[in-house]
Amino acid sequence: MSEIRSDPANAAGVPADQPVEQALGTLLLTGVVAAAAVVLIGGVLFLLRHGNEPTDLRVFHGEPADLRSPTGIFADALEMRSRGIIQLGILMLMATPVARVLFSVFAFARQRDWVYVVITLIVLAVLVYSMFSGYEG
Repeated sequence: MSEIRSDPANAAGVPADQPVEQALGTLLLTGVVAAAAVVLIGGVLFLLRHGNEPTDLRVFHGEPADLRSPTGIFADALEMRSRGIIQLGILMLMATPVARVLFSVFAFARQRDWVYVVITLIVLAVLVYSMFSGYEG
C-alpha cells in the first residue's frame, strides 16, 4: 500500500516548495546581513568623525532634510557621509521583506497558484502603500 502525501514531491521525494523556501530564507538572510553590515560601516564612520563631540540632549534635532528621502539618502551615502550610510542600511532592511514578497509572487506564478499570486500581490500593495504614504507634516 502506498503512502499518501499531503504535499507534492518530485521524483527524489523532496517537497516541491522546499527550493522556494530555501531561496526565500537565503534572500532574507542576505538582506538582513547586508543591511547590518552597511549600518555598521556607517556607525563606525560616524563614531570616528563625531565620537568626541558633546551631545546636547535638551533640544530634539530631527534628521536633516537631505536624509528624509531615498534620493537624498543615496546621495549622502555616495558622498560617504556616515548618516547617509546608516540610513541606506535602514532602507535596505526595509526593502528585504518587500523583496521577499515580490519573490513569492513570482514563485507562486511559476507554480500556477493564482489564488496565492493574488493574495501576495495584495500584501505587496499594502506594504508599498504603507511605505510611501507616510505623513509629511
